[in-house]
Amino acid sequence: MKILVVADIHSNWPALSAIREPFDVCLFAGDLVDYGVDPAPCVDWVRQHALAGVRGNHDHAVAQRVSPRPGTGFRELAAATRPLHWELLNRGQLKYLARLPINTTVECDGLRIALVHATPRDPMDEYLADDAPSWRDRLGGVTADILCVGHTHRQFHLKLPEMQVLNPGSVGQPRDGDPRCAYAIIENGVIHLRRVEYDIDWAVRQLKEAGINERALEIGESVLRTGGHMPPSVIAARAAVRPPQSN
Repeated sequence: MKILVVADIHSNWPALSAIREPFDVCLFAGDLVDYGVDPAPCVDWVRQHALAGVRGNHDHAVAQRVSPRPGTGFRELAAATRPLHWELLNRGQLKYLARLPINTTVECDGLRIALVHATPRDPMDEYLADDAPSWRDRLGGVTADILCVGHTHRQFHLKLPEMQVLNPGSVGQPRDGDPRCAYAIIENGVIHLRRVEYDIDWAVRQLKEAGINERALEIGESVLRTGGHMPPSVIAARAAVRPPQSN
């Protein structure tokens, strides 16, 4: 059996539609929406194909109509794109986001696979990279062969004594310096990290045609083309507001 694992799609239909690898089962580790501007086909694709999925922090925010917090960088991009989601998604699509569970566990191909967007300790908000000791501290109460997570937008696969931890990376907004669409395949119990090129120009055109403000467009395009890097204007603005370092 071939299990496709995806996460952090972020309304990037050009990226999601580039995954052409055949699969028997799909699992979704959260964050269908925000940052991009084509949420409807992404939501419909996951509704159609995912055997199981969990709610990400951005899914929750869009479904509950939470206004983005003020700030720079990704918060600016969310502030520019989230209101579009409330216009583009119908009631059924929003209800799907709202009803996604915070965590779930499924049996697939003889494997017990747990899903949570961030970490078992903080399901929607904690950022945790591929640090084995930190993950071992957070696995209490989880009974599974594989734990699938997202949230960091960075691919990793940890083989721990308790279980394997898999982050398939981000389909729609990688932040590890590689702009290609990221996902994972579990086949016959073996985990494979995958990347595939997609039409980034198409995704950028969508941002432009959506009419978001110039600064958000600059951020969105830079992140898509560089695999997560902010444009120089944002980096300079952040540096300007940092307090001086004392000697």
